[in-house]
Amino acid sequence: MNILIIGAAGMLGRKLTHSLVADGELGGKAISRMKLADVVAPEKPGGSSIGFDIAAVDISDPAVAARLIADRPDIIFHLAAIVSGEAELDFDKGYAINLDGTRYLLEAIRQASAKEPYCPRLVFTSSIAVFGAPFPDKISDEFFTTPRTSYGTQKAIGELLLADYSRRGFVDGVGIRMPTVCIRPGKPNKAASGFFSSILREPLVGQEAVLPVDENVRHWHVSPRSAVRFLKQAAAMDTAVLGSRRNLNMPGLSATVGEQIEALRRAAGEKAVKLIRREPDPLIIEMVDGWAKDFDASRAKTLGFAAESSFDEIIRVHIEDELSGRIGV
Repeated sequence: MNILIIGAAGMLGRKLTHSLVADGELGGKAISRMKLADVVAPEKPGGSSIGFDIAAVDISDPAVAARLIADRPDIIFHLAAIVSGEAELDFDKGYAINLDGTRYLLEAIRQASAKEPYCPRLVFTSSIAVFGAPFPDKISDEFFTTPRTSYGTQKAIGELLLADYSRRGFVDGVGIRMPTVCIRPGKPNKAASGFFSSILREPLVGQEAVLPVDENVRHWHVSPRSAVRFLKQAAAMDTAVLGSRRNLNMPGLSATVGEQIEALRRAAGEKAVKLIRREPDPLIIEMVDGWAKDFDASRAKTLGFAAESSFDEIIRVHIEDELSGRIGV
């Protein structure tokens, strides 16, 4: 099996790569080759018999996609995106990467299939940002997409393109509406949702973190471990059960910031909680106010997708995967 990961240098891309290398297979088929692509050259994993190609590319360049799929990968993970806060601040860049890059990829696949039959599985990471207020108590897959950010709009258009290109038989697409991934390891990025991770990640290692919103803010979360599992399941699932509805709300955990902080208190004590500094940010407050708070992911759950059920579990996963041996909790 030949796999292409676009956005392989990002947090999820790195974790997905290492998980696939550790497994050595996907959906019962051995992985023989992987191409890792991003705007900066992804790191090549060591100690594996899998052949690797590394590409530093700009997916907003119309010529790039055809080069990436030239060897006709069986599975394509499209993870590359400009994150929410940056897409809102830089309108042109957000549309160039999040929309044009996706369209160029789909078109490259279509053009390749015109020369010789080719229909790869394409896993597209969408977002819960495709939905916009006002919201019901729980958002189902049937709720209409009326995003209130440029990022959400770009992802919603990507979902429509994925469904149409799948309908026409150019790709076998699965779009997964990813909850906010928490706790993200590493340094903060420009995502407006980054504080959900930082108010836990930094205090867990004795560093100060800034909270820009009220503790009553509620949001939808999933751990990096579960997010990687979603990607692999989407790549291996029987898409016949999806019919024409190719985009799925992923399971997650609905929790308030206050509930996050209480879980931090249970895991690391009052000393860690005191490292959170309240600094309201009007721009982030406005953006978060338009985000979904809770979901009915029953459709995905019936297909075998599952996530954490508490923030205590999400913190435990972070400690196991990122901090084992570093802190005494």
